[in-house]
Amino acid sequence: MRDSMMNAMFGAMSNEIRMNQIANNLANVNTTAYKKDKVAFHDTFLRFAHDYMVDARPSLRDKDMWPKADLFAKPRLSDQKTDFTQGALQTTGNPLDLALVGDGFFRVRTPDGDYLTRNGSFRLNSEGTLITEQGFEVLGTGGPLSIPPEARNVTVDGSGQVRADDQVVGVLELVDVDDKRQLQKIGNNLYQIDPNGTAAEIPPEDLSVEQGFLERANVEVVTEMVDMIETQRAHQMYTKMMQGTSQIDQKLITRVGRTSA
Repeated sequence: MRDSMMNAMFGAMSNEIRMNQIANNLANVNTTAYKKDKVAFHDTFLRFAHDYMVDARPSLRDKDMWPKADLFAKPRLSDQKTDFTQGALQTTGNPLDLALVGDGFFRVRTPDGDYLTRNGSFRLNSEGTLITEQGFEVLGTGGPLSIPPEARNVTVDGSGQVRADDQVVGVLELVDVDDKRQLQKIGNNLYQIDPNGTAAEIPPEDLSVEQGFLERANVEVVTEMVDMIETQRAHQMYTKMMQGTSQIDQKLITRVGRTSA
């Protein structure tokens, strides 16, 4: 198979992955505290075997024994990562809506274990426990946070301390991760640290809680649409390259076959 066919195929596949990522970002533009995904490319270099033969034998002949070393750069999809930049705050006026400003996460408890999230759209269940939109318990420093149903005034300060009618009922468990590149999305706007990684939870250094606000997704629609157009054009280019290579191969096979006959 021609080298151009392989390059075009990998290029088309890489842009297909990028298109799926862009589509997912756009689909979550209205998801509270959603963090967009980004892809990165790097150049891989192809060496020929003779590039490692440095003995030109100038004392024996006036020309180099081997051709000059050539390096061919080939872009490859190298990484897909989550962009954890701060999203804009949206006012809701709901005292149970909380937004995080800075680096850090809430901790919530699910049937499958404890996970991290930045989605602060909370509510109370029938037992007075603070839960997420999916029904997961929001954890405080002493376990799930509970607010008396009869409480008329619920306040949360910048450090995450929760008061009900001026009585402290708990403190939100806020955590950060020393290497966010090792955070994995598991759905429902939840994150977990890669079990096979080396990242660890750390106390947040510059993090505050804003009551009555929600963090919006950090997705810029215009930027994503421009990236989508660029990705479509690149995919079309690679597809045409594959078609052109296939046509050249067919012509070559046909002509060689006629000559040999």
